[in-house]
Amino acid sequence: MTAIDYDLEFLEDGRHIELISIGMVCDDGREYYAVNRDMPVRKIRKHQWLMENVVPSLPKGHGDQRLHMPKRWLFHYADHRVKHRTTIAAEVAKFIQASGPDVQLWANYGAYDHVCLAQLWGRMIDLPEGVPMFTHDIQQERTRLGLAWDDLPQQESGEHNALADARHNQTIRRWLAERSERLTP
Repeated sequence: MTAIDYDLEFLEDGRHIELISIGMVCDDGREYYAVNRDMPVRKIRKHQWLMENVVPSLPKGHGDQRLHMPKRWLFHYADHRVKHRTTIAAEVAKFIQASGPDVQLWANYGAYDHVCLAQLWGRMIDLPEGVPMFTHDIQQERTRLGLAWDDLPQQESGEHNALADARHNQTIRRWLAERSERLTP
């Protein structure tokens, strides 16, 4: 079994979940990070929490930003990590499929992450071959082991950057697995 820990940053309004960025880390050492070029910028600008917590971690221009990024831009469109949704969908499918036939997806509070991930390809039944139909949830495993949120390793930096969060999810999942092994006779 190979695990992929991931995190998505997204805009959700109670009806729609729209991708902003995705970070994935695999047990084999590979990593993937992309920012959705097609994100709903106008809606995000009106969302105070996203503007304060997620937007600052998106790729910015280097040097004198007046030359690279008009003030109205949330991120640097020319950055190599900024991609169209269709490109992200194809790359994420390849990333997951390269992990082999027995892959597990893991996320923290992963219900919305999984829906947003599945929507890269349309409906749930449109998932590419090899992409799991569900995500294991770190919080469910924490609860199963009888641990409190404060018992988990804390993230030192980069919170709400999808790749930094995915890396931290991997740290927590592995930490929980060690605890689980100690409890299993």
